[in-house]
Amino acid sequence: MVKEEIEEEKLYKKTSPGRRRRSEERWKQAAIVELEPLGYPLREVGEEKETTLVVDNPEVFQAYAREQWDGLYIRKGDLLFDRSLFPDFAFKITDMIPSEGQITGKTIFKVIKKAERRAIKLPKVTLADVVGQKRAKEKCLIIKRYLEQPENFGEWAPKAVLFYGPSGTGKTMTAQALANETGAEFFFVKSPELIGTHVGDAASKIGKLFRRARDAAPSVIYLDEIDAIGLDRRFQSVRGDVTEVVNALLAEIDGLELTSGVVCIGATNNMMLLDSALRSRFEEEIEFTLPSVEERRQILEMYAKKIPIRVECDFNRIAMMTEGFSGRDLKEKLLKTAFHRVLIKGGNVIDQGIIEEVLKEILKSPGKVVGVEHLFV
Repeated sequence: MVKEEIEEEKLYKKTSPGRRRRSEERWKQAAIVELEPLGYPLREVGEEKETTLVVDNPEVFQAYAREQWDGLYIRKGDLLFDRSLFPDFAFKITDMIPSEGQITGKTIFKVIKKAERRAIKLPKVTLADVVGQKRAKEKCLIIKRYLEQPENFGEWAPKAVLFYGPSGTGKTMTAQALANETGAEFFFVKSPELIGTHVGDAASKIGKLFRRARDAAPSVIYLDEIDAIGLDRRFQSVRGDVTEVVNALLAEIDGLELTSGVVCIGATNNMMLLDSALRSRFEEEIEFTLPSVEERRQILEMYAKKIPIRVECDFNRIAMMTEGFSGRDLKEKLLKTAFHRVLIKGGNVIDQGIIEEVLKEILKSPGKVVGVEHLFV
């Protein structure tokens, strides 16, 4: 082994313990390295589950990365750990040219976004799957147009919209459909989860959420149960002081004026509980109403087709008997319960008798829908 190869072997052992190359191989230089931020290996219980890093200045990052990883011999699939500003934060080498080599002062680093950025996996729904809500869906068409062509709106963009109405009337489903039809990223958040345990936690979580949405634009931020964090100051004694949360939301929503292709949708079952300053930031308020008789019939028929056993009943009669039911009530409380009951009895058909039996029990329960008992004869 010549002197040069001996020195190279020593360097290899020093910079990459446990990895050995054959003595006849020459050093390869890593020309381009593609990195995906993965996060920290451990976190304290109660801390934010994800840390997102964004490269503000690619040129500065090149110097930063080369300085701390210079001399390492790496391969595609390896992990690199930050040693400076974010100790132990991991980056995965998703691709590189060549497939292995030594990092030098000429290596070019590229940081990519995570492949999966959505808060939830979206069901394959479209606006056509939302039964009824004709007026609400018409108003949502401007949101759809904006997500598809944000460059055409500028300061007239629908950056913040409020969905309100009874639970189970299709607010979340409509927001998901907008994201599906436009290919936008969908960030679903249960608003109470944004409340932190320490001062500053809530503002940090809200800021991080909106930054992720801006990075992934076009995107939809869906804040479910927004009244839980944007509580009117008259009612804050019920939940404690949420001023920090409201102020953080106000700042982020105002900041959307300069952001292209991001829509924040807040959803509430009780709009009167919302903080007035927060409510005023939503340019459009879209109401979701309980379904009519005809809409209830359509909902029943739609879900009945998805049940793995036959449903034989008079949908018109059931629709008339379920005044005050939401779409979720019809599916979860009525049809699902009837389906389970038939399975328990060993049957293979959901008939009118089973459905009316379940419906009577629902109406007798503490959370019954008032005013329909007289429809039973």
